[in-house]
Amino acid sequence: MPSTMQAAVYHGARDIRLRHVAIPTPGATEALVRVLRSGICGTDAAEWTAGPKIFPVHHRHPHSRHLGPIIPGHEFVGEIVEVDTGTDLASGTLVASGAGIWCGTCRRCHEGRTNRCARYQTLGLDLDGGMAEYVAVPVRTLRRLPPGLPLDHAALAQPLAVGIHAARRAGVRDGDHVVVIGAGAIGSFVLAGLKHLGDYDITVIDFPGARLERARRLGAARTLPPSSALSADVRDALGGRKPDVVIEASGAPGQLAAALDMVADGGRVQAVGIPKQHPTLDLHSMIFREITLDTTLAHICDTDLPAALDILTATPELGNEFARPPIALAELGDALDQLAAGRIEGKILIDPGHRIHRPY
Repeated sequence: MPSTMQAAVYHGARDIRLRHVAIPTPGATEALVRVLRSGICGTDAAEWTAGPKIFPVHHRHPHSRHLGPIIPGHEFVGEIVEVDTGTDLASGTLVASGAGIWCGTCRRCHEGRTNRCARYQTLGLDLDGGMAEYVAVPVRTLRRLPPGLPLDHAALAQPLAVGIHAARRAGVRDGDHVVVIGAGAIGSFVLAGLKHLGDYDITVIDFPGARLERARRLGAARTLPPSSALSADVRDALGGRKPDVVIEASGAPGQLAAALDMVADGGRVQAVGIPKQHPTLDLHSMIFREITLDTTLAHICDTDLPAALDILTATPELGNEFARPPIALAELGDALDQLAAGRIEGKILIDPGHRIHRPY
C-alpha cells in the first residue's frame, strides 16, 4: 500500500487544490476506508462559491483537528482496508459513512439526539472527509452495504438519511395532508422519507419541469407550480382544505413565510432548507393561529442511515433517479460550479481513485 494519496484540499472560495498527502493512520476506534464514491451537495457548493461562511475554514469546531485547509466530502461509501479486530466490520467490507461523529456521553446523546451532540463533528466539514482516496472513519459511524446495492445508489445513503430525519421530525400523522416546497435533492429525499414512514397525501411545489416530474414518479399525489396566490392554489387542490403539515425544503427567499401562510390553523411547519437570507416571519399570525414551527438538521446515524440503505435497496428506482456516472477528483471544481449554477440534476459522484476525465 502506498504512503500517499490523491486528495482535494479546500482552502476557501473557489480554491480547492488537488494534492498528494499522507494516507491517514486510523485510531483505535477508527477504520481506514478506501473511498469508492463521494458525493457533493448544496453545502459544498455554498462553501465553494461564497467561502466558508457556514463552517469557517479557520474557525471550525473547537474539537476539530483542523483549523485550516481541509479535505471536504461528507457523503461517501467505500471499502474497509484496515480496522481494529474488536469490530464486526472486517477488512474488505463495503460500507456507507454517516459522516457525523457524536460523543455518546452528553445530554443530547443520552436522549438519542446524537446529531445535537455537544461535541458533534462532521467528516468533510470539521475533519478530513471523503474527497480523497482514503479516509479514517470512526467505526460506529459506518454501516455495512446490503448485498447487491450498487455503489452509485449507496452513495445516496447519507443525504437520504437527512431527508428521513426531517420526515420523522415533521410529526406527520395518518390522514394528514402534507405539502413539500422544493423538489430538489433534499426535497426529494424528504418525499422518499415520508413515503417510507406512512401513506400520506403529499403535494410537491416547484417550477414546472424535470423536478416535478421526478416528484410524481417518487409518489407525490399532485404537484403545483409557484404562484402569487400559492395558498389559495394549494387549498383549491386539496378540495378546500389547508395542509396539516408544510415542509419547506428549498431555502429560497420568502418560502418559509409562504409555508406559514398556507398551513392550517394548529398545523405544523418544518424548516429544512437553509435560507441564504434571514427570513421575515409574521409571529403575530403564528401565535394567534397556534402554528408549530420546527427545524431539522443532519440525521441520527443509528436509525436514519440504516433506514436509508433499506429504502435504496428496496426501491432501486430512487437510486436511478439521482445516480450519475462518477467523475474524477480533478473535475471537482468544475462540478461545483455546475451545481452552484443549478445546471445539474441528480447527484454528482466522485470516484477519487479514477484519474481519467469524463464529461458530466
